[in-house]
Amino acid sequence: MDDLRIEKYLSRRSSLLKASQVRELLKWIGRDVISLGGGVPDPASFPLDELKQILVQVIEEKGSSALQYAPTEGVEELRQALAKFMGEKGIKAEAENILVTSGSQEALELVARVLFDKDDTVISENPTYLGALQAFSLYEPRLEGVPMDDNGLIVEALEAKIKKVVASGRRVKLAYLIPTCQNPTGKTLDANRRKRVLELAEEYDFLLLEDDPYSYFYLDGVEPRSLKSMDASGRVIYVSTISKVLAPGLRMGWVVAERDLIEKLVLAKQGVTLQSTTLCMYVLLEALKRGLVAGQMPKLREIYRVRRDTMLEALDEYMPEGVTWTRPSGGMFVWIEAPSNIDMDALLPVALNKYKVAYVPGSSFHVDGSGRNTARLSFSYPPLNALREGVARLASLLVEHMSRVS
Repeated sequence: MDDLRIEKYLSRRSSLLKASQVRELLKWIGRDVISLGGGVPDPASFPLDELKQILVQVIEEKGSSALQYAPTEGVEELRQALAKFMGEKGIKAEAENILVTSGSQEALELVARVLFDKDDTVISENPTYLGALQAFSLYEPRLEGVPMDDNGLIVEALEAKIKKVVASGRRVKLAYLIPTCQNPTGKTLDANRRKRVLELAEEYDFLLLEDDPYSYFYLDGVEPRSLKSMDASGRVIYVSTISKVLAPGLRMGWVVAERDLIEKLVLAKQGVTLQSTTLCMYVLLEALKRGLVAGQMPKLREIYRVRRDTMLEALDEYMPEGVTWTRPSGGMFVWIEAPSNIDMDALLPVALNKYKVAYVPGSSFHVDGSGRNTARLSFSYPPLNALREGVARLASLLVEHMSRVS
């Protein structure tokens, strides 16, 4: 067996699999490194007592049903409760329009599995969520990135990109967007641009995949309307999760889409996970019925407002001239940009081993591998004093290396 080389048995597609830098950086949590890497929720946000009560109630009242197999679509009563929950966010849906997934990451993979053929054109913001790029890449679409400014995706650049694709004899199949509290930048697409994105989708006949994990703690006033709530033709596929609202360990997410697409996603899920965890589905159901999910949101907004403001204050205090950063409307992340001659990918080992601070290099979020002078910082997990110290350490790293290359 020592001579067995597994490489000769691997599929061609397996060569497309890549490790998530975020997941790799989670290994450093708990060491002497201050992690500004993964978007790990503040443990203080977990409603531990309430979840304990719910777990006991579910086991006592649902008994073996909570530990038994369930339909692939999800427990019917939960789908009905999620439809009601979506209605409170302005999204019209029935239970038949909803598929329960094991977190929103599975939802992204299932959508790609069902919709993408090799060389299909898929447009996204650039930078965008690296987990989506990881899920999509296995199906080999042509990923096209569109830049953003302070108001989110630049719609003129989106339209120019679409026209370029059409002129080449291809068509856009789908645009993947995180319009509210975008990961990794924290930016939010303004209302007029949302309207224009929907108009372009109608005009050029492509689908929209709206990823919405962070709007629950939007911090800048009234939460903007989702694309799905503005969708008149059913071309928006909406994905969300309670990982950041209750606890990521529950692994609960969902898709809202037209019934015909949900049916295809159900078939795909049968071959992947068969179903999401029955016990966790009943926990989420009871959390929705008790109002626990809605009750978490004011608490989350306060927690992450303090954390965001602490990081921004530290960046203002410590970062050297020449480094810029976003001022996020919510979510968990700040996006920084160093001078173009600074390679944040190459500096990560130095940051981890010498300065004892972790971040996610920005190239991981770019569809074209660019952005090596950028990085994503998370303000969600470290204690506030450690958050400030982590920014100070990162600033020291940048000061050292900017002086060397100047």
